[in-house]
Amino acid sequence: MSFNTPIVEQDGVLSGPLRAPANMLIEQEYGGHKSIHDDAEAERLGFKAGPIEGPTHFSQFDPLLVQLWGQDWFERGCISCHYKNMVVEGEEVRVFVKPVAPNRADCWAEKADGTPVLEASATLGPDHGETLLEARMARLRPAGELVILADLHVGMVGKEDEPVSMAADQNMGALYPFSLNEKLNKITERTPWYDDASASPWGRAIVPTEMISVLAEYSNRKAGFPTKGPAIGLFADLEIRYINGPIFVGESYLIRREIVALSQGRRTENYWTRTRIFDASGGTQKAETRLNHGVLKHSYADYPKELLA
Repeated sequence: MSFNTPIVEQDGVLSGPLRAPANMLIEQEYGGHKSIHDDAEAERLGFKAGPIEGPTHFSQFDPLLVQLWGQDWFERGCISCHYKNMVVEGEEVRVFVKPVAPNRADCWAEKADGTPVLEASATLGPDHGETLLEARMARLRPAGELVILADLHVGMVGKEDEPVSMAADQNMGALYPFSLNEKLNKITERTPWYDDASASPWGRAIVPTEMISVLAEYSNRKAGFPTKGPAIGLFADLEIRYINGPIFVGESYLIRREIVALSQGRRTENYWTRTRIFDASGGTQKAETRLNHGVLKHSYADYPKELLA
């Protein structure tokens, strides 16, 4: 047995228990300042408190998707997510998975009072069809006049390949000021696959889905994408796709980045990145993420007042 999460099936929909995820980014820093996950910084920007980092919710989906597709989920699964409302520490969340095809499910998460947290598609490759993020990107309008992201363009790639790894006790830096073991002490759903090689079907401990984004993002400053600042951002959309998974604890990987879209909303300028994770040789792709970085316009002191909504 992998997870011990209690799962309910009713009318063809799988659901997990209510969970209260922990905010582990209170001490996050980038560009020399605190992030939106710090309560004081979040309140300064008009939010009630620092939100839980969005990928945290993916851990609640893993047991349901393993029940649906077995260990294949960690080898060639894909979760593609649009965030709707922030969750702060102390709030409870429940996730739902509704299979709609042999290799596809509709997914969503709600707070205890029914407030929507996110919507997502989950698919099993290699033929994923159109994911939720791909559908959202296809509907994007031209970005128009950008200020914070004025020096970016679609097709821009990172300056260099980035060697990365995630050892069990490795602090993941200023962006992610904790280790995998520290995360596992607070993760909402546990499986011995995460820290016991003898219990893993692959003979090695694997990285949880929510931590794939940590592996993909903690070295992102090396990409050298020129954005103006200081300004504060958040994850608006995130897709994590296993291609030849799982991703192993302590394994060396190589990351390559590119900008695949630019957009903006009333309060944000957005750049969408595709981050591909390869084996250490750079020859075999193992996974990838697609991330919509939303940068808050009013968090940038020099943003022209006439362009603020």
